[in-house]
Amino acid sequence: MRSADGTGIEQGDIVTMCSFRAGDGLFGIDTAEIREVLGEITPQRVPLAAEYIAGVVPYRGDVLTTVSFRVLLGLERGTGAGCVLVLDDARSDLRFGLMVDGVDGVATMARDALQPNPSALDARSVALFCGAYRMQSGLMVRLDSQRLRPSRLAGSLLFESAKQEKAGMQK
Repeated sequence: MRSADGTGIEQGDIVTMCSFRAGDGLFGIDTAEIREVLGEITPQRVPLAAEYIAGVVPYRGDVLTTVSFRVLLGLERGTGAGCVLVLDDARSDLRFGLMVDGVDGVATMARDALQPNPSALDARSVALFCGAYRMQSGLMVRLDSQRLRPSRLAGSLLFESAKQEKAGMQK
């Protein structure tokens, strides 16, 4: 069955992904999971917060807890401003932010083009990544916003261990 635009791909067979960068990597989240892109903003650090918490940012008369995607990947924390994506937490009425290096735009992908994660990924990557799409420019790793929820990250020892290892090195 051909679609109305003549591509042969039905509307339900595609997914639109917001593509963004962190370090040298290209990542994507389904646009249906993104409430808003705030652009470049510097979060206010929160004392004693987990290392992966970039801080809080003002959002429509409220404050938004923001996760540093660079820290989740094991990269150096970015200095200063970063681009913040506002994501909905499907399990509650709460929203949270994801701080990335920059947003590239929207990519339309065939749903069945998603490749599974490679078996050689480390535990952190397996906890975050949902697979990858092959693109002309390389791979775009797919993320599920629910795996990035601050409450879910807090329950995972994978992301707390980096802070403990760092503290152990400083002693």
